[in-house]
Amino acid sequence: MRAPKRPIHAVSTWVRRQPPKVKAFLAVVSGMAALVLLRFIVHDHDNLFVAAEAVHSIGISVLIYKLMKEKTCAGLSLKSQELTAIFLAVRLYCSFVMEYDIHTLLDLATLATTLWVIYMIRFNLRSSYMEDKDNFAIYYVVVPCAVLALLIHPSTSHNILNRIFWAFCVYLEAVSVLPQLRVMQNTKIVEPFTAHYVFALGVARFLSCAHWVLQVLFHSVEIRVLDSRGHLLVALGYGLWPSMVLISEIVQTFILADFCYYYVKSVFGGQLVLRLPSGVV
Repeated sequence: MRAPKRPIHAVSTWVRRQPPKVKAFLAVVSGMAALVLLRFIVHDHDNLFVAAEAVHSIGISVLIYKLMKEKTCAGLSLKSQELTAIFLAVRLYCSFVMEYDIHTLLDLATLATTLWVIYMIRFNLRSSYMEDKDNFAIYYVVVPCAVLALLIHPSTSHNILNRIFWAFCVYLEAVSVLPQLRVMQNTKIVEPFTAHYVFALGVARFLSCAHWVLQVLFHSVEIRVLDSRGHLLVALGYGLWPSMVLISEIVQTFILADFCYYYVKSVFGGQLVLRLPSGVV
């Protein structure tokens, strides 16, 4: 007698059989359902942003554990870590001069651990670094992000240079994971700790995206009320900037969504090593 399929496996099998348009529709519906659920569960949406930064820190901690336990950096992108350090350093500066709150402390801790990972890859574990696989040209993302920041940045009362830096770190964060995805695309096999790290980035990006979507979309009435007092709009500014923040967060989420799907599928399938089909990342 054939053993009954587990519900998750049955759902996964059904989704795989659907055409691309149906999969895209299901992804949009699932995302909106998750946002609505978060809307009623989380009353202070700023907690989502703090949670996103905390999950990112956890992901970096997983990398540190990998480097210390396995003494290898195979499968990791040095360029992704360097881009992460750049946007964290810029965001930390902006946080010091513009906010100085819990985000400042989280960014400081994440930057310190990221710099340690970079040091380990560059020096202590250089022999295991897959430089030939880490072949993404970072100026393809740094230069466009800098130009975009010059053109579209917050229209708040802060110094113009600080506003440009703020925009730059938002745009760069959205694409900082691309070199890591390129490494995984080149190798096709992702070992567990690297997979855990990238999945943590995906969760962090979703929480951050949910934070801004809920702030802008679900609080549209509140924004009009707060306009005269300037509370929320001081943070977001006017013009194209709020839209660009949303687009950046959505881009980050969708960049990692495909990988996260295969990660969850692999975990529930009991596979320790993640094997990616062609064209996934």
